[in-house]
Amino acid sequence: MWRRTFLSLPAGSQLLAQSRWSGSSTVKAGFAEADITPEIGMEQPGGYGKVFHKSLHDPCKARAAVFDDGARRVAIVGLDALMIPRHLVLAVRKQIASRCGIPGEAVLLNASHSHSSGPVGMVQPGEFDQAPELVRRLAYEKSSCADARYLERVREQIVAAVCLADRSKAGLVCGVGSGREDKAAFNRRIRMKQGSTFTHPGQGNPDMLQYAGPIDPEVGVIGAWDPNGKLAGCIVNYACHATTSPGGISANWIYYLEKTIRGFFGDQVVVVFVQGACGDVTQVDNLSPHQQPAGDEYAQIVGGRVGAEAVRALLSMPRGALAPVDSLIKNLRIPRRKPSPERVSASLALVKKDPKEAGVTEWTFAKEIVMLDFMIQREPVVDVEVQAIQVGPAVFISNPAEYFVEFGLEIKSKSRFPYTFPAELSNGCVGYVPTEEALSESGGGYETRLTSYSNLIPEAGRMIAVAGIELANKHPPGAMPAPPKARPFSAPWPYGNVPAELK
Repeated sequence: MWRRTFLSLPAGSQLLAQSRWSGSSTVKAGFAEADITPEIGMEQPGGYGKVFHKSLHDPCKARAAVFDDGARRVAIVGLDALMIPRHLVLAVRKQIASRCGIPGEAVLLNASHSHSSGPVGMVQPGEFDQAPELVRRLAYEKSSCADARYLERVREQIVAAVCLADRSKAGLVCGVGSGREDKAAFNRRIRMKQGSTFTHPGQGNPDMLQYAGPIDPEVGVIGAWDPNGKLAGCIVNYACHATTSPGGISANWIYYLEKTIRGFFGDQVVVVFVQGACGDVTQVDNLSPHQQPAGDEYAQIVGGRVGAEAVRALLSMPRGALAPVDSLIKNLRIPRRKPSPERVSASLALVKKDPKEAGVTEWTFAKEIVMLDFMIQREPVVDVEVQAIQVGPAVFISNPAEYFVEFGLEIKSKSRFPYTFPAELSNGCVGYVPTEEALSESGGGYETRLTSYSNLIPEAGRMIAVAGIELANKHPPGAMPAPPKARPFSAPWPYGNVPAELK
């Protein structure tokens, strides 16, 4: 069943007639959403084994925004999904170009990384068909797998949402701004007394010293308003894993982000969420001495707090035209890290045992090494797309990784745009990409494990950051909308223009 809401306004409408903001827009914008809720019984992604959905909490969506400055169009799509495989990106872009003429390189597809969404990965249909029988069985029977039928539905719905947004675009007045939320997300990697770093070492662990990295507290927002001053749609960028697990199929905490924004501005608002650089950032505060929330409460806290900051930014941002729009892409070729022959041999021996006998964790990551060994034989070097999507004074810099937050902060600091929004897990998926320090002797932690999902060389993160900064600085930012100036002074308020009256 499809669920779509979209804005449709006549082109050339006079804008914000009932608002203190004046002027008209030279940029058209449109927003739309489509339903991608998986069925009960489908696989739930996010782990290295099979888990199946048993209930529904809230719908999953593909949400799209299209901006048109008269010369170029760009589309930004936020998906309630763990990731988006590269083959699906290419198919979606091709069909969008064919149906509505937006070039593929001008389409950004971002996955929120919801661990409570539909089966889009990890193992793709047909990916291990040519592998030895043991490896095929490990991939298809013992690993988290994408569902071919669901992938086809996601493709159809993304294309439908983008085309609806394109058809419904009108001369909306837009703005860009940001808020700050530093109590909803925490770096999950902790420095330990023995000198290395653990991921989620456990509350109360006496060997913990400090967070191993920062967070990115910025809540980046773009908004678009119709002629009556009603918010038609917005884009929100924030860096935090979508792992709150509210219970059943869900957009995760992004559901409550949307609920918060719609609670203030109305149910007509399409909220496009773009995940920031959060490879090492989640909602869990390992150093807190207090009991952590669970499930739905966690989702409400993160989504509500981020949504509240988005509302604050939307209420105060100057409005006008966000021009120009543009897009750039740079494709990198990055080698994979290779497990040693000795480790591959030991892993092969281990996966032939029962997981309970071998130890479930040890067996799971031995399975991953065996699968990775086959993947390297076929594809030792990976295509990695870095993209820049400009919307006036804002730029989205995308990558296909679960990207460490330090890199996102660096890209922001070296971009000449007033607003720079990193977008991880975009246009493909190459797994975790940690810093070089995290992959050194003083590093460690879950994100550094070598698996079929995460395996790029230590220099990969730096290569992606350099490419992103280069793309961000190739074109000048557009002008920031400015608030209207106050009327010329005539006289002070007569009620207040008096000395103190004592009698």
